[in-house]
Amino acid sequence: MSDANSLISHLIELRSRILKALLSVLVVFLCLAYFAQDLYQLLALPLLESLPENASMIATDVASPFFAPFKLTLVLSFFIAIPYVLYQVWGFVAPGLYRNEKKLVAPLLLSSTLLFYAGMAFAYFVVFPIAFAFFNSVAPEGVTVSTDISSYLNFVLKLFFAFGVSFEIPIAIILLCWTGVTDAKSLRAKRPYVVVGAFILGMLLTPPDIISQTLLAIPMWFLFEVGVIVGGLYAGKTKQSDDESVENVSE
Repeated sequence: MSDANSLISHLIELRSRILKALLSVLVVFLCLAYFAQDLYQLLALPLLESLPENASMIATDVASPFFAPFKLTLVLSFFIAIPYVLYQVWGFVAPGLYRNEKKLVAPLLLSSTLLFYAGMAFAYFVVFPIAFAFFNSVAPEGVTVSTDISSYLNFVLKLFFAFGVSFEIPIAIILLCWTGVTDAKSLRAKRPYVVVGAFILGMLLTPPDIISQTLLAIPMWFLFEVGVIVGGLYAGKTKQSDDESVENVSE
């Protein structure tokens, strides 16, 4: 009976935290909804700056001028609310963690958020200007470049997600080293395979051009190296904490 009550209480808490996370996204969305058109203009800036003179974006669907900015605002609201969403996740799982695990997991949640934002910023400020300039420069003569606003939004959101997730590589490596699935030495030995895999993933996650692929693969390789270094340190801290726990128990 107590196990059933415990399960119900956990489910109630889970529901409460999910509702709080969704409410945070809604609050951010309501705050940004008024600026939906301005936000889309800011998002389209890298493309607009690379378009030929007198060229512009178009809307092929009647409702696109209304729905595209609000779709962007909704997705952006979720991205902005990610720290609070992760805080709710942390509040739910923290009671089940040991003290040394809490010390290691809390920084990972913060760093994963910052890395996701860094991936999006890298895509916007570095990848977009280079990729769009390349795409527009190779357009056949006589072809007017006029990108649909909905197609452009879907395109950049995929890139934002691809770069945001790719920048989480150090976190994934740290977790693998921390849980003992692998170690830094083994990962260093697999470096050639990782480099090849980074370019393959870059090809799958980005548009079919060598520029976007390379601009994603190189940061992934760099972040792999960072993850290996930090993962080794985390594994060492975990081992030291376990040894101290064993010593305290034996005493």
